[in-house]
Amino acid sequence: MKLPRRRFLHLAAGAAALPFVSRIALAQAYPTRPVRIVVGFAAGGAVDIVARLIGQALSERLGQAFVIENRPGATTNLATEAVVRAPADGYTLLMANTAAAINATLYQKLGFNFIRDLAPVAAVMRGGYVVEVHPSFPSETLLEFVSYAKANPGKINMGSSGSGAADHMAGELFKTMAGVDLVHVPYRGAAPALTGLLGGQVQVMFGSLPASIEYIRAGKLRGLAVTTAMRSDLIPEVPTVGEFVPGYEASGWYGVCAPRSTPGAVIDKLYKEINAALSDPKLTKRLAEIGGSALPGSPADFGKLIADETEKWGKVIRAANIRLE
Repeated sequence: MKLPRRRFLHLAAGAAALPFVSRIALAQAYPTRPVRIVVGFAAGGAVDIVARLIGQALSERLGQAFVIENRPGATTNLATEAVVRAPADGYTLLMANTAAAINATLYQKLGFNFIRDLAPVAAVMRGGYVVEVHPSFPSETLLEFVSYAKANPGKINMGSSGSGAADHMAGELFKTMAGVDLVHVPYRGAAPALTGLLGGQVQVMFGSLPASIEYIRAGKLRGLAVTTAMRSDLIPEVPTVGEFVPGYEASGWYGVCAPRSTPGAVIDKLYKEINAALSDPKLTKRLAEIGGSALPGSPADFGKLIADETEKWGKVIRAANIRLE
């Protein structure tokens, strides 16, 4: 049967509109069941805390449970690969962090390409580290520390939570930009490294603010500088590294990603709800209490951050010739 041209065009237009209509319907209905947020670290750490905070906010806003699933191992690579292989339907998400940008260069063989295989949804928080020393260390300021380090090359031990970890990378960037020779001492986690600093086994550490703040306030550690571009409201009296080493900045970021082919309508809905949650003073206050600041923005903004950080830490890894042990 031959259709009149006008009738054919009408049917064709209707057919072309179906995918758009179905995407709108999908976004309006989503989520209809619990959503998993996979975290590449054990419960209780900063990434886990941020995931639970944003998960709770999304649960309240969308009326479905956002369940945190902890899959530690291989510096978040196990969790990342699990999400990459998951159905791209919006019901499996990843709480990504700085490790993703570091691992892209640090690991020679990965079963995925983070930038290619995951879709950025929204950044959640950014937080920094603090250059900290034992109170017995003969430096009261970062400038004095740099002078002492230059006068004693290779004699200062720098602890970290492990080779290639974000705090290690912050230290390596500092070594390059400040022109100092510090001996890296990797530990199996941030807690053992902090214990080593408190006990004097290492002399300096680029520790996370949440883990270090009470020790600094109690005088058990001395904070010399924070690694973020701006001073921290938690310890406003402590300067930034950039005030002494121009251009230096190192911070940890946290954000939500989804499998690459997740429908755009679902990603759009998630990023808008995450941004709305980040405008809640209660959530921003809680993020500030753990040493971070809300980082609202679009999926494109988050994608650019991931790409920029991947390039930045790739250069540091190659310059320092960092290899996994």
